Amino acid sequence: MTALTNLLDLDPAQLTAYCGELGEKPFRAKQLLRWIHQFGAHDFDAMTDLAKSLRDKLATRAIIAAPAVISDHTSSDGTRKWLLDVGQGNAVETVFIPEENRGTLCISTQAGCAVNCRFCSTGKQGFSRNLTVGEIIGQLWMAEFELRKSKGVEPGHKGERQITNVVMMGMGEPLLNYEPTVTALKLMLDDNAYGLSRRRVTLSTSGVVPMIDKLSQDCAVAMAVSLHASNDTLRDGLVPLNKKYPLRELMAACKRYLEFAPRDFITFEYCMLDDVNDTDVHARELIALVQGHTGGPAVPCKFNLIPFNPFPESGLKRSNNPRIKAFAQILMDAGIVTTVRKTRGDDIDAACGQLAGEVQDRTRVQERMQKMTEYQQKFGKNFGRIIEVSQ
Repeated sequence: MTALTNLLDLDPAQLTAYCGELGEKPFRAKQLLRWIHQFGAHDFDAMTDLAKSLRDKLATRAIIAAPAVISDHTSSDGTRKWLLDVGQGNAVETVFIPEENRGTLCISTQAGCAVNCRFCSTGKQGFSRNLTVGEIIGQLWMAEFELRKSKGVEPGHKGERQITNVVMMGMGEPLLNYEPTVTALKLMLDDNAYGLSRRRVTLSTSGVVPMIDKLSQDCAVAMAVSLHASNDTLRDGLVPLNKKYPLRELMAACKRYLEFAPRDFITFEYCMLDDVNDTDVHARELIALVQGHTGGPAVPCKFNLIPFNPFPESGLKRSNNPRIKAFAQILMDAGIVTTVRKTRGDDIDAACGQLAGEVQDRTRVQERMQKMTEYQQKFGKNFGRIIEVSQ
């Protein structure tokens, strides 16, 4: 038995090559792209402008299959979250955020995440595997046509596009699943598929420096960097990847990326953690960092301050609103564009950092945290912690 080819796995160039293998001309690939990504077709018989002989070939050799929907929840604010089955007990989450003049889809690129940022519940679940191209682009394919169906909007050019922006800010580190992520990006940008502008597609990374440089050459889209700290010592504890790619290297990579990016600034995401990274001193350190006063390059940027979405295992608290406002004001007074992200979808665990849901807990973190609590109750609150003892 020959395995069926999932056409969602193929970018425009790969689909053209596939059609060539079937003895078909290149324009057939464009027709297929439009049927799949603009009309949401998954039945080859529905592709009426394809020759019957080609439809027959495809029916025995190919499929169009996105991950199956396990659950579909809509928040009181209109945010919609799907849990998708990616096999072997793994699931990923996709979130749609409606706004007055745009609809943003937050896409996952891995089942779980290996980066293990301290403030992110997704990372606490551990890493299962990378997603395929079809599983990444399949989230956009599924969501666009589910939204159209629920609103009675017809597929194709006549129907108004529901998803105008895509952010790769869901589960996983996109640049640690590089090739499938870039292939999916190319599909998002192709005029015969989704036709999104590079300015409307944002990839969020915790700072995989070599892959930032590679992305600038392969498919430069808008970039957001999960910064969350103003110095290396603090970031080492919050974002472990910083030990491999410290802030000076990250700032230099951001500066290089801007030479090819569709926007003239990098967005720095900064999760506001009470009494951890939210003081006036931290704000001034950030200014020095991005304005090049610490030995690295100046990086044109905007800051997106994210109120932390608490979960028990983190041991962290959200900064209060007056503190967030004061922090933002210091940045703005230095001439840095600063926004505070509005919390959306937290009643269905769809808010930033909450995409852990029903994914397998590979690290048994719940069990280990419960044990730690028991030991601290028995032996004192400093059990298991590194403490300094003065001589």
